[in-house]
This record gives sequence, C-alpha cells and structure tokens, in this order.
Amino acid sequence: MAKKNTKKIRKIKKNHSWISIIILILIHSTIGIILVAFASAMMTFFVQNKANSEYDSVRYLALLYDKSVKEGKQEEVYSQLAKSGHDYLIRDNAGNIIYKYGNDTIGKNRYKLVSDLIIINDDEQDMNIDVDYSNDMYLYADSENNYLEFEDGNVEANMKTILKLLYPIQRKDMKNAVSDAEREKIIRDNLRENDKAIKGIMGDDRRYTVHLPFWVAVSVNEGKEEFIAKAYINFAMQDLTYLLVFIVIMFVLIVIVFITMIINIVSNIVNQRKVVKLLFTDMVTDGHNKTWFIYRGEQYLRKHSTAKYNYAVVNLVFVKYRNYCMCHSIEQGQKLLKKVYNMIGKQLDKKEMLAHIADSNYALLLKYDDIDMLKMRLQSMILQLEKIEQEHTFSFQAGVASIDVMKNENGKVLRMKNVDLEAVLNNACTAGESLATGYESGVALFDNKFVEDQRWVDKVTERQRYALEHEEFIVYYQPKYDPGTDKLRGAEALIRWQNDDMGFVPPGRFIPIFEKNGFITEIDHYMLENVAKDQKAWLDRGFKCVPVSVNISRAHFIETDLADQIRDIVDRVGTPHEYIELELTESAFFDDKKAIINTIKKLKEYGFAVSMDDFGSGYSSLNSLKDMPLDVLKLDAEFFRGEAEGDRGEIVISEAIKLAKSLNMRTVAEGVEVKEQVDFLAKQGCDMIQGYYYAKPMPKEDYVQRMMKE
Repeated sequence: MAKKNTKKIRKIKKNHSWISIIILILIHSTIGIILVAFASAMMTFFVQNKANSEYDSVRYLALLYDKSVKEGKQEEVYSQLAKSGHDYLIRDNAGNIIYKYGNDTIGKNRYKLVSDLIIINDDEQDMNIDVDYSNDMYLYADSENNYLEFEDGNVEANMKTILKLLYPIQRKDMKNAVSDAEREKIIRDNLRENDKAIKGIMGDDRRYTVHLPFWVAVSVNEGKEEFIAKAYINFAMQDLTYLLVFIVIMFVLIVIVFITMIINIVSNIVNQRKVVKLLFTDMVTDGHNKTWFIYRGEQYLRKHSTAKYNYAVVNLVFVKYRNYCMCHSIEQGQKLLKKVYNMIGKQLDKKEMLAHIADSNYALLLKYDDIDMLKMRLQSMILQLEKIEQEHTFSFQAGVASIDVMKNENGKVLRMKNVDLEAVLNNACTAGESLATGYESGVALFDNKFVEDQRWVDKVTERQRYALEHEEFIVYYQPKYDPGTDKLRGAEALIRWQNDDMGFVPPGRFIPIFEKNGFITEIDHYMLENVAKDQKAWLDRGFKCVPVSVNISRAHFIETDLADQIRDIVDRVGTPHEYIELELTESAFFDDKKAIINTIKKLKEYGFAVSMDDFGSGYSSLNSLKDMPLDVLKLDAEFFRGEAEGDRGEIVISEAIKLAKSLNMRTVAEGVEVKEQVDFLAKQGCDMIQGYYYAKPMPKEDYVQRMMKE
C-alpha cells in the first residue's frame, strides 16, 4: 500500500511543465516559420504573377522586332517599340549595342529563365512565327534599383525586399558615429538616398504603386542578336498593406495564444504545488501529515548523508485525548493537539521529522547514537508534554522502532535504498500497544518478540479451522470437591490443543487469540457438545456423574437465542440438563445487562445451572449479584494469593460466602493450593473447592478414574 501511495504522489508531483513549454515554443516557432514562409510565398506569388505579364509583353516586343528584321523594316519598328513605354536596347552576341532607347541600367548578372513558361499571344498567329522563345529568355537585375532576387531564373521578392522601402537607417554606420553631428548627417543622407530611390521605384505617386524594375532578354534574329527590355513589377501599396496587416494580425494572435498558454501552464504549476501542499498538510495542526512523513521520510533516509547515522521512528500517543474532548470540546482538543505538535517541533533539529498521523498520534523520525539515550530523550520530552497546560496533567506513550545503520560484510556503511518507513512506523505502533493497557506515560522499544508474537497469532488463525474439524482440541476436566467431606461434587471442562506440528498448546496461548478474532464462539459450541457427549456416555455406563461447568464466552451474548442454542446442542446428545452448568465470566455482565438476564432466566427454565466465574476480579460484582438470578458463585483465585492473604483477605472471603448463602447460591473457591486454605473455607461453609490441592486439570481418562473411585 505504501508503494502504491508513493507512486500516486510521484504521479501528482511529476512536473511536465517544462516539456509543455518546450513543445509550446516548438509549435509557435513552427507556426512563425510557416507564417513567414506563407508571407514570402504570397509575395513571390504576387511578384511572379505580375512578372509573367511582363515576360509576355517583352516577348511580344521581341517578336515585333524579329519580324521587322526579317522584313528589313527594323528602322521603322524602333518608334513603334518606344510607344510601348519600355526602355530597351538591342545588342549583338559580342555585346555591342546596336540600338538603345531610354536609360541603360541593365545589371551585369545574367540569369537563365528555366521555367517552362509558354505565353501565347493572339497576335503571334498574325506574325506567322512558330517559335517558342521560352528557353532563350534571360533575366537581368536593374543596376540602380536592385530590390528583386532571381531564383532558378525567376523573379522573386520577399518581405525583406519590401521592408527596404521603409526608410532604413544604416545601424552599422550609426554605431560607428562618434558625435551627434555625424549621426544627424547619416540620418539625413540615408533619408535623402532612400527618398531618391523610392522616387525611382514608385514613380511620382509613391503612395499607391511600387515599381520594381528588372530586364528581360530575348534572343532574336535567329540567335544573332538579343532584345533586352526594361520590365516593371507593379503592385499597389494597398496590396502590400493588406499583406502586412494580415501578417501583423497573425503574429499578434500567435503572441496572444502563446501568452495565454504560458499563463495556463504557470497556473497549472501553481495549482499542482497547492495540491501537493494540501496532500501533505494536516488540517488539525496545520503541520505535516502521515502521507508527508512516509514520502519525505523515505526520500530523506535514502540519501548518502543519512547512511552513517542511526534513526528511529517514534509513535507518540496522547493518552485519553478523547476524554479531554468529551470534558471540554473537540475544538479545544484540536487546539491542544496543535499546541503539542508545536512543542514537539521545537525540540527537533533540521535532520529530524514530525507529523500528526491520527487523532491522538504523532510520528517522529529521530536521529540517535545510543538507544538508551534516545529513550531518556523521549522521557524528557514526555515530561514537558504532561505539563503543557497548568490545569491538567496528561499522559503520553511512545513506541519506538529503530532503523539501524546497514553494513556489508566488509563493514562498509550502505545506503538505505529499500527502507520501508510505513513498516517501521507500524513496528513502533506495535511497541506502543504494549503500553496501551494502562493510562500512565511510558516508552516501549520494539524488539523481535513482537514479530514472534504476531507470527504466532497468524499461525493459530491459519490452523484454527482445521484443528476444529479434525478434533485437535481436547477436553480436560478439573474436579471440584466438598472441603468438608472431600467428596467429588462437580468439575470444570477446560480446553487444550494437541497439534502434530505445534505439540501441546496450553489455553493461554490460543484462547485470547480466539476471543479477538471471534472463533471463540465455535470453541464454546465444540466444548459444550463434547462435554454433553462425555456425560451421556458416563451415565450410560452407570457412573455417578456430577455437574460439569462449561465456559460461555461473552461474545455469545449478542445472540438473542443463545439459551435455545445451548438447549438444542445438549438435547441432540440426550444428556439431562442438570448435569450441565454454564459458566459466565464476570466481565460478561458489563455488556447488555438486559439481554444477559433474559438468557440466564431461560437457561434456568430449561433446567441448567448458571454460575459467575472470577467473582471479585472486577468492580461491579455486588451490583451484578443484585440483578442476576445465578446458582453458583466462583471466588476468584486472586483471593488466595498475594495481598489477599491475611486477616483482611479472610474477612472478604468470609463475607462473600455469607452473601452467596443469603442469596441461595452455592460457592466454589478456585485456585486453592494449600491445606490451611481448605480448612478455612470448610469452616466458612464453602460448598466446593477447585484447585491444585485436590487435582490439576486432567484428561478425561484420568477423570473417569476419579469418578470410579467415588
């Protein structure tokens, strides 16, 4: 479970924000590149589309010239070509200019037009020229206004080309300027030069149209000459504005989306940290909780720096915290828990940990050198906590489980890579449970005995069903004698467990386990049935039987039909009811008193005798006697041991016997071991004695021998 919770916490804490940011940047970078490529493609499309019409125009002029040459009328065609508005020139293959019209600003670089552009003009049919000149066309840049680029022989333009028109200031020249006067001169010169360039490019009305010049060359006169004309790519500034506005809008949208996503990622990181903090926070003390203690504690212990130290986990319990809340309020109790938490925290150093893990439990991870010194430290801490409020004195119990330094066979200290802090905390809780029976403060250390005890519990629990079904449980009998006559007057049925693997198991080793896990009810039925069978068999053999008492666990009294169950079990065997006595422990009378009284009355109606076992071991005995219609009173063995001996003890025993007689009850004294006690009880009129003085619990074969002697 701990590993599963740790995985869940790691999954919650796992931060993919940086990955998201990187992905976000990559996505937006890709979108930006696509946007720039799109803008560039759009510009190239505009330019190329407009360039195609210029190719057509120049090629048409070249066809006119070529036709005139073949007809010998080239002198006449010059004036016609001038009317087209194009600057042009004609030169031979040697580069000599044959004819020129307008300014010759043709660039030196020549680019082959490699596109398969074939432009068919309707007028070509009239010229009767069936020649494709697309592969004999070349492009030249304009030397004065070189704002165009040539890629694979095609005219291209990008955003950089257009932005050159927006009065650029030469930053490099500005950087080299050493005075304000030089900077002003550079600005004026740049403005002047750009203004001049723009006038040449845009024409008179620069607000509306941009004219980007380039030269188109076509082979004519059977390849002996070259017709070169100046062409213009014209597009309105409005088109450029729309394109720029579109790009700006797209850029702004990308920025907005980017910022929004960054804000969302940052918000998720903040919320994630809040969730983790909430997951690790105890709502009562505002400190750390068990989840934090296990997760952070294991992380800390696995570090190199902790390997050389001894650590211990402490489960500190605030004893009777619920009583304090009952007398005051839950709110006051929670304030006290927080006060305790803060006081403990002040006594820890930076390498130790504290958490509030349950209503009245605190978990501590403490560093120590000597276990005895650690115990003294905890005792000192508890002394301070006991007096945390002047009006009250509290109790605290601490269970301690150590995490020792781990070493290899060479004595080298090893890191605690596989430490399971929850298992160690469980061991500390187990150690603390050994103190839970009392209300005094104390410190208990966990050792292997706790592990062995738990293994024994598991072993007994695993085998209990098999043992019942295969009758491994054996009935022993302890006789009860009349102290006045030494005659057998009764017996008590006691259980033993004989197992091939575990050997002979005394009841103290398994009965408490059965009482906790509820299996004791089936044991009661088993014992009752076997005693009834034994009694029936002995009666059939002619023995003079005496009543045998069978213990009935307090767990049975939640069953409203208990008396009927007992009657049916005995009747199935056929044993007379007067030979079965039901023994109830005094502690059973602390439960549902009304239900117990009804059960006792029914049992008596069915002819069974009912006795109270261990009278005097509790604090409500006299009150129980007042209400319970019992037949037999068994005096607890403690009356005859230790402090119960002497004049005061004899007075109590004597008065208890008198009280029983006054209530028409028989008395049985158990645990009697010496003759002086027998003589005293006989003198007081005790009806029966059960103890080692007369006989120990014995197998039924030995008990049969006792009956035969009678």
